[in-house]
Amino acid sequence: MVQGTGSDVGKSLIVAALCRLARRRGIGVAPFKPQNMSNNAAACAGGEIGRAQALQARAAGLEPEVDFNPVLLKPETDRRAQVIVQGKVFDSMEAADYMARRGARMDAVLASFERLMNAYELIVVEGAGSPAEVNLRDGDIANMGFARRVGVPVCLVGDIDKGGVIASLAGTQAVLAPPDAAMIRGFVINKFRGDPSLFDAGVAAIEEHTGWRSFGVVPWLACAADLPAEDAVALDGGRRHAGDELRIVAPMLSRLANFDDADPLRMEPGVDFRWIPPGRPLPRDADVVIVFGTKSTLGDLQFLRSQGWDHDILAHARTGGRVLGLCGGYQMLGSRIEDAAGIDGRPGQEPGLGLLDVQTEMSGSKSVRPVEGRCVSTGRRITGYEIHVGQTTGKDCERPMFDVGGRADGASSADGLIEGSYVHGVFTEDEFRSAWLQRAGAAGRTSLDYGAAVESALDAWADGIEQALDVDALLACAASPTFLRADSS
Repeated sequence: MVQGTGSDVGKSLIVAALCRLARRRGIGVAPFKPQNMSNNAAACAGGEIGRAQALQARAAGLEPEVDFNPVLLKPETDRRAQVIVQGKVFDSMEAADYMARRGARMDAVLASFERLMNAYELIVVEGAGSPAEVNLRDGDIANMGFARRVGVPVCLVGDIDKGGVIASLAGTQAVLAPPDAAMIRGFVINKFRGDPSLFDAGVAAIEEHTGWRSFGVVPWLACAADLPAEDAVALDGGRRHAGDELRIVAPMLSRLANFDDADPLRMEPGVDFRWIPPGRPLPRDADVVIVFGTKSTLGDLQFLRSQGWDHDILAHARTGGRVLGLCGGYQMLGSRIEDAAGIDGRPGQEPGLGLLDVQTEMSGSKSVRPVEGRCVSTGRRITGYEIHVGQTTGKDCERPMFDVGGRADGASSADGLIEGSYVHGVFTEDEFRSAWLQRAGAAGRTSLDYGAAVESALDAWADGIEQALDVDALLACAASPTFLRADSS
């Protein structure tokens, strides 16, 4: 099990690397994260899981399964989250209520883990946040509560780029209860910039203070930027390409969800893609504005207006600029959103931006499914997935963006400059993305093979981890955990 001294220390990608390296060694391996908190989800057979587990499954050569992430928390507000259990919506709960009752989810976690144990030779488990948050230890299912329950050994990851990594690792040991600390077999230092030998004395100090062994120091690897990120905090301002011609911008909403929809655009040569953080206006020289998905459409519509982005988007559209809305962003482009029951956050109704003649009514049923079809305007094949609540209807739906298995999806304005869709992941299809970018004004044919780029980045990342860490020693830790069945006392 890979745990960390904090959030965003690199646990997810280290698990992905270990899955790829185990696969190279001919080991039947699968990823597992007992509890995840993320609005970046992936649809798979049976429901939805954290996007990071979908990437880890890809690294292991597997299709995503709900058992890879049996509990997923999707924040709706600062104090409330939707609870997904084994792929399906279980409830929407206040944080305090969930924390008081989360131990009840352990049965589902153990049932998923047991199925994976019966199907694979090796499970690489990812923790959540940090075990040093001892105030959360009672009822824990994500870190040491799980590790102790199944007897799985732990490797602790510290992020040196954040600073204070010696104190983070030694301090984690200091606050853990001795039986929890005893589960840790060693540590990894991640994101080291420069000559790793310069930290030899630091490694020695950690080993002396903790008694744990070092599995190695991972350098700062640029290829990690080409892998889908799960946490919104990892978003940067975008990447610039020489000779950029098509300028695409996207506002960073407060409950931004499934923002990895932007990854193929971010990596595309000839495209200058930029996330615009709160407090900054959308650039006037943008060719395209994309409003991505959100876990709380009404809440983020208010947030968008509080930033003045509604005026920026309307001005952009009035001057002939293109606007695309995906999922919650699509709903915002319509004339009205109604959520009387508070299904998608707080209850209420709100006028939309009015760029599409459509209206959305939130419903109790959630659509979670992989989809495939074609783009109506270009005829290009598309694949992707839906994760949304709400039904959108209106005149502009008569000009759908996609045909999904004979079912119309999305809407377009009469001039085709404003578009919206519920389908996530469509930009991973190279031919569709190329055709869409050319319609938007990209000069020449775009050249990115996105699937190959992700595979190449996974291989490069795994190569870097292989060189930096004692991978064989890490894998050797995984000998026969003392698994207690879900029905045991």
